[in-house]
Amino acid sequence: MKLIIDARYTRTDYHDGISRYTASLIDALKNLVDTKHPEVPAGFELVMAISDPAQLKMLPDVPHVKICSPTGSLELLAARQLNKFSPDVVFSPMQTIGSVGRKFKLLLTLHDLIYYDYPTPPSFLPMTVRWGWRAFHTSFEPQRKLLNRADAVVTVSQTTAAQIAEHKLTKRPVHIVPNAPQPGSIIGADTAIERAERRTKHLLYMGSFMPYKGVETLVEAMKLLPDYQLHLLSKINSADHMHLSALAGTNVTFHNGVDESDYRYMLSSAAALLTASHAEGYGLPVVEALAAGCPVVISDIPIFREIAPHAFFAAADQPEDFAQHVRWLEDTDIQSTQVLNGLEDAAAYSWQNSALTLLRVIKDL
Repeated sequence: MKLIIDARYTRTDYHDGISRYTASLIDALKNLVDTKHPEVPAGFELVMAISDPAQLKMLPDVPHVKICSPTGSLELLAARQLNKFSPDVVFSPMQTIGSVGRKFKLLLTLHDLIYYDYPTPPSFLPMTVRWGWRAFHTSFEPQRKLLNRADAVVTVSQTTAAQIAEHKLTKRPVHIVPNAPQPGSIIGADTAIERAERRTKHLLYMGSFMPYKGVETLVEAMKLLPDYQLHLLSKINSADHMHLSALAGTNVTFHNGVDESDYRYMLSSAAALLTASHAEGYGLPVVEALAAGCPVVISDIPIFREIAPHAFFAAADQPEDFAQHVRWLEDTDIQSTQVLNGLEDAAAYSWQNSALTLLRVIKDL
């Protein structure tokens, strides 16, 4: 069996959500192959499809083929390009891959339905793609047409699977292949408690600055936490920086991107990770924080109840609620309970289990 994974959404500088999801699944599948896991079928061949050789530095060392850009005019012919490499199955972490003339089984992914409620497209996309993005999300019918081209559909959470069913987005089987913390990143309980004793009054936010993320709520909460410092870790465009700077006091720091080592260090020493998001497909930074023994204060939305059931939950639009929960974490007994419960929540997910689930789906196509 030959599986080609569509890795053309991999970033060339730093991982975003879909980029990390793709790279992590490929790495976990590679490890299953390398360790000769009994569920890997005989003769299994794993290949990546890229569109830019610069993507390879962000991907595992796996054989690859090069085809068109997923946002270019040749995308409609992507399947015909892939046919040349004779795959048995193609798995894409998105749902937009061109499928005309395909000679292989196709597995597509829908991560979330966020943009039906919040239709602003990511700013890094080309202008023509952003126009199409907005038009696409005015109705569920285009989504149905895309998903029904597949032999099966993958999503990342029970929450999104329920939404897919509610809106009757596909007639195909839907399987859950969730995100997970990075292998080896879940620390032991003793280490987590030791870290808890020396956590600083620094608070973290990791994620985009799209309107639905509610970063304004976190900035406003800092006015009630003058003895804390909020670190906005992600890259930010000038318009969002200007908007949030006008709201922020001196206890808000804009990092405009941090590398992996700095991020891990901050998770090991911060008082908490915060997010006031109104919608998510999964919420990987939340699970990454829990794995590092970092407490989280997060908005009370269904997906966060799913992935972090023991977390502190705050109303997404209430800065006072976030500030109060941060203050509660100053109680060492409460903090320790949150840390240990968070490790338990994070341990519910692993990339190996996700890769095994994906492998089972592929074998059943």
